[in-house]
Amino acid sequence: MNTPAFILIAVITLAGALAAATLRKLIHAALSLVIAFVGVAASFFMLGAEFVGLVQVFVYVGAVAVLIVFTILLTRREVTGEPGINWGGAIVALAVFSGLLWAILKTSSLAIPAPQIEPLTVKQVGEALMTNYVWPLQCVGLVLTAALIGALLLVMEEKR
Repeated sequence: MNTPAFILIAVITLAGALAAATLRKLIHAALSLVIAFVGVAASFFMLGAEFVGLVQVFVYVGAVAVLIVFTILLTRREVTGEPGINWGGAIVALAVFSGLLWAILKTSSLAIPAPQIEPLTVKQVGEALMTNYVWPLQCVGLVLTAALIGALLLVMEEKR
């Protein structure tokens, strides 16, 4: 992995995550979360996991982040507070980061090299989904369609 590129992606990801945890305006925090999601996807691409990176972009950046932004825009109430940094969020984010960093550095498995395995391609994932896992895939599609129809029925306004 290219070290300067990794450091740049890590800084962008951590800055986006810290901004998402500390910004007071929800829309700014949501857009900062999008930056963190894109950084995680870039990390996957650098590791050679293109499928996981694309899923990260499609699901989190494309769907979850847009859902969060639309939810904020549709249900937004003006907060009558002073603008500034949310220190509680910054402290929690720093504590979680410190705990994870401590756990990673204390792990003895970092010295053990990973076994060499054959890389998994998108074609292999697609073939597995369409042969061995076709019924679970169809069931998930049916459940998601039912959830979408239920959500539409809940939010539809009655015409009078």
